[in-house]
Amino acid sequence: MSPSDLSRALLRYCDPSMRRAVFEVAVTFVPLVLLWTAMWLSLDVGYWLTLLLAVPAGGLLVRLFIIQHDCGHGAFFRSRAANTWTGRLLGVLTLTPFDYWKRNHAGHHATSSNLDRRGIGDIDLLTVAEYRGKSWWGRLSYRCYRSAPVMFVIGPAWLFFLQHRLPFHQWKDGWRPWISTMATNAGIAAIVAGMMLLVGWAPFLMVHVPIMAIAASLGVWLFYVQHQFQDVAWARTGGWSHHDAAMNGSSHYDLPGMLRWFSGNIGIHHIHHLNSRIPFYRLPRVLRDHPDLKTVGRLTLKDSLKTIPLSLWCERREKLVSFRAALRG
Repeated sequence: MSPSDLSRALLRYCDPSMRRAVFEVAVTFVPLVLLWTAMWLSLDVGYWLTLLLAVPAGGLLVRLFIIQHDCGHGAFFRSRAANTWTGRLLGVLTLTPFDYWKRNHAGHHATSSNLDRRGIGDIDLLTVAEYRGKSWWGRLSYRCYRSAPVMFVIGPAWLFFLQHRLPFHQWKDGWRPWISTMATNAGIAAIVAGMMLLVGWAPFLMVHVPIMAIAASLGVWLFYVQHQFQDVAWARTGGWSHHDAAMNGSSHYDLPGMLRWFSGNIGIHHIHHLNSRIPFYRLPRVLRDHPDLKTVGRLTLKDSLKTIPLSLWCERREKLVSFRAALRG
């Protein structure tokens, strides 16, 4: 199927359903509230149980983020206002200022896999030549940044707990990012204050911090593996196209059923990049109707673990490589 034919074929999946949207919010938010309550009650049993319950709770928070993500693309409701205000309210729960994030994420979709337009809402990536041209301090900093503890533990906590609170890194963009973040911060402060009055400050932190930390790490991992994998393709502006960036620069993270549910089908990422107006609950239907798309950029859970060492883009070999492979030359 040609790129234009495929683009036209995907239009039939773009019409959102109000009933389905309300259902998806309910089956995500209500279990999260129940799990949060169970975690609070479990503090009297043992903190090991609290932390155990934090794992599915973190997964549900990731799912709320996917709903917020669809709102950002205007894909969750037909109404623009419904998408905007639902996204803003969910942003208080996910610690992600909706309008600020929406703008950055639109930049990611417009520049994904373009070597000349890196750094817009994505994970920093250097080419082998760029890495070799840096000072020893620059190489050390990049190695630390791309290390698993920083990329999937420290970095996510920094992003959601701190960077989303004060967007100093976007001071050139004017006052709009600050309005979005400060409004979200006010909502977060109100909820945190209310919950601390209700259950106490220590129980609140003991319950909620693990949920947020797990959700942040899971979210960054999903974003990472969707664009940083063995067969990913990057191109300079002259050879870049939206279709190629979606089909060759985004993976199909083929997860087991339960993990697909918790991640809101975001692993079907090549289709999402082809048409971001498709609601997440319709992405599996695209694969059922077009089975030839199932194998494009396919990664299993086992395959995805092999992506962790891949840290540099080799323009000569046109593939991601590890630091060791790059140094071997």
